[in-house]
Amino acid sequence: MPAPPSCYLDLLRRELIVVALFVLALRLPFLNQAVQGDDVYYLAEAEHTQIEPLHPKHTEYAFLGRLVDMRGQPHPPLDAWYLGLLLAIFKDIYEVPFHAAFILFSLIAGFSAWSLARRFSPHPLLATLLFLATPAFVVNGNSFEADVPFVSLWLASVALYVAAVDRRSPALLGAACLAMALASLTAYQAVFLVPILFLYGRKWRPAAIATLTAPAVLLAWQLFERVSTGALPAAVFAGYAQSYNLEALTQKLKSAVALTGHLAWIVFPGLWLPPLLAIPAAIGAAFYDRNPIFWASIAVGAGILIWCARNWRDFLAEWVLIFFAGALAIFFAGSARYLLPIALPIAILATRQAGLRLLNIGLGCGLALSVTLAIVNYEHWNGYREFARSLEKDTAGKRVWIRGEWGLRYYLESEGGLPLLLGQTVHPGEMVVSSDLAYPVPLAQGRGLFAPIASGTITSAIPLRLIALHGRSAYSTTTGLRPFDVSLGAIDQVRAEVMILRKPVRSDLPMSAPEAEQQIISGVYNLENAQWRWMGQAAVILLKPPAAASPLVVRFFIPDPAPARRITVQLNNQVVATQTYGTAGSYTLATPPLKPDGDSAEVTITVDKTFSTQSDKRQLGIILTDVGFASP
Repeated sequence: MPAPPSCYLDLLRRELIVVALFVLALRLPFLNQAVQGDDVYYLAEAEHTQIEPLHPKHTEYAFLGRLVDMRGQPHPPLDAWYLGLLLAIFKDIYEVPFHAAFILFSLIAGFSAWSLARRFSPHPLLATLLFLATPAFVVNGNSFEADVPFVSLWLASVALYVAAVDRRSPALLGAACLAMALASLTAYQAVFLVPILFLYGRKWRPAAIATLTAPAVLLAWQLFERVSTGALPAAVFAGYAQSYNLEALTQKLKSAVALTGHLAWIVFPGLWLPPLLAIPAAIGAAFYDRNPIFWASIAVGAGILIWCARNWRDFLAEWVLIFFAGALAIFFAGSARYLLPIALPIAILATRQAGLRLLNIGLGCGLALSVTLAIVNYEHWNGYREFARSLEKDTAGKRVWIRGEWGLRYYLESEGGLPLLLGQTVHPGEMVVSSDLAYPVPLAQGRGLFAPIASGTITSAIPLRLIALHGRSAYSTTTGLRPFDVSLGAIDQVRAEVMILRKPVRSDLPMSAPEAEQQIISGVYNLENAQWRWMGQAAVILLKPPAAASPLVVRFFIPDPAPARRITVQLNNQVVATQTYGTAGSYTLATPPLKPDGDSAEVTITVDKTFSTQSDKRQLGIILTDVGFASP
């Protein structure tokens, strides 16, 4: 076979240099990107790799106020291993060198995309740049999450596999299997490589067998974890998915709508004018949200799917349809980054449909939108970093509770803060830092009142929003269904408050009393029917000591479903009454006359058993109606 002419090789080298420079131009301005989104969970796993290198997920972690098993985190461990390696090298977490190290994945994605584009596109360099300009690639490539590492290994798998099949090369097929193995250790959706690649290489038996690499590696990892840690990660995740109701039909439908809208913005929608003929199919959706971005996105996204269905014998169309169908089945959040594995085939298909002038316009418009969204994203997460830094003097010497997730949590934890758990009691002198957006954990009643010491509004002068308070963007989750918002509204409100001591004002406290919220410390739920409250396993209530010795009286009701039978009452950590009840009903538990010292008395009521129902996940003990020093 004659060697290719030198001019051809020069062209290839120039194109590869352009791809590399394009990637660097996207990444270098954002090297100081703050920790964001789910980065905090991957970084926690990276920290655990320093203890158990083979098992970064074999630990517990506070998530939305509950301690959870990290084996249920919905990604295999490769991303955590890579971050763990960086942590071992740098001895701490630093934004700039960590982001610099992650550029490797963007380069792998770019070069793999170029290889495939040369095989399938009439304009390979332009197709590659269209892929690199995808909003999800530009924005999410500046995080430590697994999305861009996964798409880089996914594209490397496809590029090597296609080259191996075309050339009948066992060496390239072996390299493709290695890439597939790494992809499968990055994300479960690597299993979709099986049908996609099988359709391309089914006529060559070794290639057909090689498509089973991803599920084989995933199975091996699952069994390894089961034998060595006692649980299958997939089973742990399935349990959490059920308990958090992630697979509900309504959630799936919202995810499907959001994913369809995101299809439109993989390549700037102007390149898909023919699919706009599908607008009538989206009229029904327009009634849900009259925002033109929403229904135009649904129309274009539906048009792309219709075009692929009509051209289903095309390998790229098969790739899009198979992965999108799989995404509808497994994803529940509808995030734009979930569709990165089909961004390249859609970009290549665009280069087949549009002229060069329109393609260049689309590249320019798409790149401008993506970079603008990346700037807004930078300002959002940097806002948490700056707010945490502004509190350094105020947090010195105080216990700090973090009432939120994401970057706010990371930066405060780095300074010794602790995530707030459900039911956690906050004591006087302790600080609580809260976010209105980042899944704030409900505050239990405490011993004092909250005094604000700092607050801030995180916003951007750019009128685009990926996620925001009162926003309707589905870029990261289906709180709304638009691919992004056009808005100048606040992204988030953050604040820091210190609890100051309060004194109880009532000796006898009916649960309906206006003062109840101030005197209930923990373990008691909201007022119901304007007269009673459920308590959990233990309730702590402050009372004003009586002027003279008086019985401590607890009035309560044990409903039929409640298994609680033994009730214990403590006053200032001393047991003062214990009683076992044989049946459900209304009861009064009273102590002998008591006269506690001081200006505050702490009453703790505990039950032996709690329960919950399908519709009410709270841990329920008994129903309280009155607690106080009074005549029985």
